[in-house]
Amino acid sequence: MPREKFTILRSPFVPLPVDNVDTDQIIPARFLKATTREGFGDNLFRDWRYTSDGTPNPEFVLNKDMYTGKILVTGKNFGSGSSREHAAWALYDYGFRVVVSSFFADIFRNNALNNGLLPVQVSEGFLQRLFELSVKNPDTLLEIHLPEQKITVVTTGEYEGFEINAYKKECMLNGYDDIDYLLSNKDKITAYEQSHHK
Repeated sequence: MPREKFTILRSPFVPLPVDNVDTDQIIPARFLKATTREGFGDNLFRDWRYTSDGTPNPEFVLNKDMYTGKILVTGKNFGSGSSREHAAWALYDYGFRVVVSSFFADIFRNNALNNGLLPVQVSEGFLQRLFELSVKNPDTLLEIHLPEQKITVVTTGEYEGFEINAYKKECMLNGYDDIDYLLSNKDKITAYEQSHHK
């Protein structure tokens, strides 16, 4: 499945002010039987989204019509627990392209970047400000500017920078996975090989 290129995203955001969300809460273990990435979005946050009888939980943020968008803003230590890549698949398949937190588990961060999902780490203060804005105005727009590595609240102009590995940044900007990246450098690799095997 071709990866979307990521440069600049403007979108409202979905607030999930919960700390220590682990991968089993993102996608419960009983839904891990599939090996392709499609379909996992249906079970994203399954045990929070639905009650025990399978009806949508009206209290959970994904079931509230006022909150939409391609950006999930969540509490600190997001993606802890097991290393399952399915957590990133589920978020991407649901429609999220960015997750904002004040801290990510390393394995989740890498899995997200490998699957076209951008983890944006911000300060605790900026994160709390986003949660405040989401209550005042559920339509608050964020801009994620990957080339400049900047997240901005469009309505107020408040912004912060964020870090990203340079290689992963290039892959996101071009819609590459690791194989695509190697293929994009085929000519350089061939030239290098030829220059060193004379």
